[in-house]
Amino acid sequence: MSAPSRTAELSAPGPAPATGLATAAGPVRAPGTGTPAGAAPGTGNGPALDEASALTGVPHILDNPAYAALHGPHARFAERVGRVVRYQLDVSPWLGMPEEPGPQDWADLAALVGPDTEVPLPATGVTLPEGWTLVDRLAGVQFVDAGLVAAHDAEAVRLGPADVPEMLDLVARTRPGPFLPRTVELGTYLGIRRGGALVAMAGERLRPPGWTEISAVCTDPGHQGQGLAARLVRAVAAGVRDRGEVPFLHTSARNTHAIRVYEHMGFRLRRTTEFGAARTPPAEGR
Repeated sequence: MSAPSRTAELSAPGPAPATGLATAAGPVRAPGTGTPAGAAPGTGNGPALDEASALTGVPHILDNPAYAALHGPHARFAERVGRVVRYQLDVSPWLGMPEEPGPQDWADLAALVGPDTEVPLPATGVTLPEGWTLVDRLAGVQFVDAGLVAAHDAEAVRLGPADVPEMLDLVARTRPGPFLPRTVELGTYLGIRRGGALVAMAGERLRPPGWTEISAVCTDPGHQGQGLAARLVRAVAAGVRDRGEVPFLHTSARNTHAIRVYEHMGFRLRRTTEFGAARTPPAEGR
């Protein structure tokens, strides 16, 4: 797994698409080893929710955001086998499994993605079945809105399918994380242009009910230091708030610059997590 890009000002690390967003805390072990109640945008009520989850043992929806999104607002993008779901491959690499996957869930995941295939781990704290291979893991963090000053931005323009070639080029140069030809369909993406060229962007990715993840935050290296990424985060967050939802985001625990900026903007660290990837067993007879 590659290190965080210095050119992606506020972004998550830039792994290959198969290296994914983890959705529960704890280490990965190799084989054999509506707005949520009580949480309003900007109120900082997240800690109470986290404490309630710890006391009741009921997982928070943000512990498994891809699974929740694919059973909710993003159901139209879902491909599934049994209880395992994933985004269509040209939309996003992320997938979801139940909080405590059983042997059948792992078999269904292997059937869904195929043999000898690298996939993002949908949860950490799980033991991989026999035949699976742990490929990589990286510490991550999850932040939630706890007083962010969100604001629409007059210079920010809505990006759509016609802008995808430029968006893919910017992502290739800044590596904020996976962005595919149809990722733009997941939600609102905003950009800032200078001299007609797209120089910064941010948008919406996972949408578990009541929440929206801000992602693909990146700025062209020649235009960093101007606060463009922070402006776009605030603008995307304003749109999320307009729907009555709460912004959240992920980044690498090593991306200390992004963490400082997000905290300064009004995001609160909700939890540590792990980005991980594994490879499914090879085809029988190989």
